[in-house]
Amino acid sequence: MKLNVNNLPYGVLRAFLTPFLMLAFRPKVKGLRNVPAKGPVIIASNHLSFSDSIFMPLVVPRKVTFLAKSEYFTSPGPKGLLKKLTFIALGQVPVDRSGGRRSEAALITGLKVLAEGDCLGIYPEGTRSPDGRLYKGRTGIARLAIESGAPVIPVAMSNTDKIQPTGKVIPNLHRVGMQFGKPMYFDGDSTDLLYLRDVTDQIMNVIQAMSGQEYVDTYAPKKSKPDDINVAGEED
Repeated sequence: MKLNVNNLPYGVLRAFLTPFLMLAFRPKVKGLRNVPAKGPVIIASNHLSFSDSIFMPLVVPRKVTFLAKSEYFTSPGPKGLLKKLTFIALGQVPVDRSGGRRSEAALITGLKVLAEGDCLGIYPEGTRSPDGRLYKGRTGIARLAIESGAPVIPVAMSNTDKIQPTGKVIPNLHRVGMQFGKPMYFDGDSTDLLYLRDVTDQIMNVIQAMSGQEYVDTYAPKKSKPDDINVAGEED
């Protein structure tokens, strides 16, 4: 049996962090049985805090893969190595942007993850919410769902913005909430922009119904130095 070195940091982080986080933040989880045990699946979540990418994967019984800029994996020196190991430990994979637009590169990488039968985590808003409201989803998630045939599991995170507000390193102690919705399946024409918008809106409507967030029908404002890869694709 071949040992996958890239899975070592992920396994170590999960083994050590899970008991601590379960005790300290007492996650309240609903609908986890909706996540299939095997096969390709897209987990689509609202995005309130960096800690979303820590809490949710530790609760899901299978590895959740997120996409990150390739620069995070190639920085030189000890600091660069630490950054690489941290992102690997969080289940993130690099996106090769050498071939063109960031969103298209992310789409290709995401389809590769799903083609291998793995679980892909996506934040349809494209970035963290700046104010706790739910912003308009970007349509890359619709393309991924249609072209891969993978079910979409909508997820509503709660309280992670209170646990780790933007810019805060040491988290506050609050109970984190997660609700996993029923699988959503889509097929059709992935080149039809109106249909892509409709599919994306359907997913966002379910997330909003579960989270209870106020919905904003505009895209979330981008940070000057975004740390999330926009899988959603309408624009960079």
